[in-house]
Amino acid sequence: MSTLKNHVQLMGHLGQDPEVLNLDSGKKLVKFSLATNDVYYDSKGEKVTNTHWHNIVAWGKTASIIETYVKKGQEILLRGKLTSRSYETKEGEKRYITEVNCSEIVMTTPKA
Repeated sequence: MSTLKNHVQLMGHLGQDPEVLNLDSGKKLVKFSLATNDVYYDSKGEKVTNTHWHNIVAWGKTASIIETYVKKGQEILLRGKLTSRSYETKEGEKRYITEVNCSEIVMTTPKA
């Protein structure tokens, strides 16, 4: 049961090519956004699609796999956990962000 405490699984399409960062520590980080869609029918019977955007980060070996094989528009399935952090803008404003720290990935469509 402990593995269910902070577990996220998403299937969606990449909004842009992954941004790759090679850190001074020697670690690799990739960042990208993932779009997921909720589809339902309203009271008039019309199809409604809501798109949700998720901020995704991946480290190390997972980051290398994403850098090599995953591109904008591609559909993927990922597993990870939610993380939150804060940072300060150049203007001194404190901002908060929630991300999915990706630990596993499955490519569901071929590389474009």
